[in-house]
Amino acid sequence: MTATAVVPQASVASRLLTAYLTELAANPLRTKALTSGTLSGLQEITATKLSGMPKSKNPDDFILGINKRVVQMALYGLLVSGPLAHTLFELVTKRFIGKEGAKWKIAQILSTQLITSPIQNATYILAMALFAGARTSGQIKGAFKSGYLPMMKTSWMISPISMAVAQKFLPPNVWVPFFNLVAFTFGTYVNTTIKKARLAQIKKEQQRDAEKRARDEL
Repeated sequence: MTATAVVPQASVASRLLTAYLTELAANPLRTKALTSGTLSGLQEITATKLSGMPKSKNPDDFILGINKRVVQMALYGLLVSGPLAHTLFELVTKRFIGKEGAKWKIAQILSTQLITSPIQNATYILAMALFAGARTSGQIKGAFKSGYLPMMKTSWMISPISMAVAQKFLPPNVWVPFFNLVAFTFGTYVNTTIKKARLAQIKKEQQRDAEKRARDEL
């Protein structure tokens, strides 16, 4: 009697990953843009849930029943962040194709820190300022003054680690999606922290107003 070999089927996650990488290789720009758009929208949804931010009752805050900021973030990821990351990645990595050794890996990390990160962070700050209602040059400058340097400091801490991990363990064609996942994780944390701080500030202002009204009624 001959035993029948059992061939384990690939898991759903494995098949999805294979399909994703196939699509990424065939249509890198489109795939990276869609990935960035999806993660950017999901980041806003996740941060809103984790922060406990109450749902707005203002109809102007929604587009077709979806929170306006979620739509804005998804479009930013799809039309700006994803294509920009793809373009910068191509420009930087082309200079290091076929170059091996520690010095070239360090040079690539420095290129990311001095070229890619500053451009991406500046674009992000500008987009967030516009989404928040900034329209004058003074308002935009204020957003950069308060947010750009802290964001760059964060990039200088996180980007070298993520780049080193990508260089050691990942093929170049999945670096941008990997960096998107890193940005999603950290961005969700930062977004949640900002929303919690804003919520605490709103509650503090409401409490102060209530105390003022109570004093006025005495």
